[in-house]
Amino acid sequence: MSRTAFYDEADIYVKAGNGGDGCVAFRREKYVPFGGPAGGDGGKGGDVLLYVDPHLNTLHRFSRRRHFKAESGKHGSGKNQHGASGAEIRIPVPPGTLVSDDGTGELLGDLTEPGQELIVAHGGCGGRGNARFATSTNQAPRIAEHGEPGQERNLHLELKLLADVGVVGMPNTGKSTLLTAVTAARPKIAPYPFTTLQPNLGVVVLDNETEFVLADIPGLIEGASEGKGLGHEFLRHVERTRVLIHLLDGLSADPLADFATINRELAAFDHGLAEKPQLVVLNKIDEPQVRERWPEIEAALKAQGHKPVAISALAREGTRDLLYRAAQMLAEVPEQPPARELPVFRPAEDETAFSVEREKEDVWQVHGVQVERLATMTVWNLDEAVYRFQRALDRMGITEALKEAGIKPGDTVRIGDREMVWEE
Repeated sequence: MSRTAFYDEADIYVKAGNGGDGCVAFRREKYVPFGGPAGGDGGKGGDVLLYVDPHLNTLHRFSRRRHFKAESGKHGSGKNQHGASGAEIRIPVPPGTLVSDDGTGELLGDLTEPGQELIVAHGGCGGRGNARFATSTNQAPRIAEHGEPGQERNLHLELKLLADVGVVGMPNTGKSTLLTAVTAARPKIAPYPFTTLQPNLGVVVLDNETEFVLADIPGLIEGASEGKGLGHEFLRHVERTRVLIHLLDGLSADPLADFATINRELAAFDHGLAEKPQLVVLNKIDEPQVRERWPEIEAALKAQGHKPVAISALAREGTRDLLYRAAQMLAEVPEQPPARELPVFRPAEDETAFSVEREKEDVWQVHGVQVERLATMTVWNLDEAVYRFQRALDRMGITEALKEAGIKPGDTVRIGDREMVWEE
């Protein structure tokens, strides 16, 4: 079965809103002969943010919609009227969602707590109207700015279920039966391998003060850590659990060999799975042949340092004692932060930095956050705006850098998506 059956991974595209354009306008009032500049600013573009919705447990909604775009800001207008800000777009995700930039692989956030939010694309700021450019020496400026484009990016979402206790084991050991017996969850159960094709969650309530989340992880087989069977797709969901119930099939030809196989796969997958506390449980003790072989299996497991228990999930024999044992182990294991956390410090990008690159004999490319933003926001059909852009190039040192690189009159200069012809 395809991994998308459970929808624990998704790729989406997000685009924040563009900022609105600033306006060039002047006051036109009766008996006011020298009305000043009155062009308003454009509104800010809407952000795109993800937030944790505790009622979701898969990324299924992204199979139907993968593109999300926030509203752009409105343009400014005369009489100093500023444009309205664009509406943000809020995207719900289930608890346990890791958010990464699909292009760079950078981890942007680990969303685990209900209500937690993460802005994944910032809306562009609004362009300034000509009222903002008035000075004592230029009291009637004919200059304004375009709004800044909103950020856009491709994101990779990966879900790792948040459960306190995970039930692992070979296929058909009775994991789903155990979940059904001790919680209100109703997973599909049938007497053939790989009945469970997706993890299932249930809440165990022992008393007023003791409850925890139990996850039934689909059956693992030898080679699961290398992608065989279904295990490789769901081993990631074991990462966030704090305690493992390792369920053994009492009717298996060799339960001890099964136990060793699963432990090898947990160790091979790494991420600390092999170090998690395990409660080893032999299932189907209601069968006479299982009850007969239990002392031998118990002795072998105790020799390995475990304290095994025997239950019958179907007959609900010994399940309550098992749950109290699991709760006790949970109380002894401190809660740990997620394995992958956001960096504590990220160096701020130097927006004034730039580079000059010669693409062809007569074509030059200028890269830089600030200069590319300035080129995008400049209104090129306004002479004052063009002069302002030229002064900014001089002030930032870009004009001098192009001269030193050997630019000649008539050469093409590209800044962002703008092309200009160089003139002395």
